[in-house]
Amino acid sequence: MIVVLGIIEVAASDRVRFLEEKGAQVANTRAEIGCVEYAFSADADDLSWVRLVERWESMSDLEAHIAALGKAAAPAEPPVGSRMVSIDVLDAQPVRPPWA
Repeated sequence: MIVVLGIIEVAASDRVRFLEEKGAQVANTRAEIGCVEYAFSADADDLSWVRLVERWESMSDLEAHIAALGKAAAPAEPPVGSRMVSIDVLDAQPVRPPWA
């Protein structure tokens, strides 16, 4: 399984609008082949951070998703400005949780 963990920075005053703008992208991505999870969420401590969590069945599924994003139509109005602070792409192997 491929896991993507990202931190995106936006102006704190624009965070709600940024998350709202991502609604259609989230719905479309969740319907893509190989998508297990795709979510943007507000960070609990930093008002200017948005967390990105993705889980994909394979790297080729993630690569197809990235290609589709590159071909997507431009939004009708300018999107909220943002900056990727960090992103990790991990090849993860599920393990038994320690509390199980």
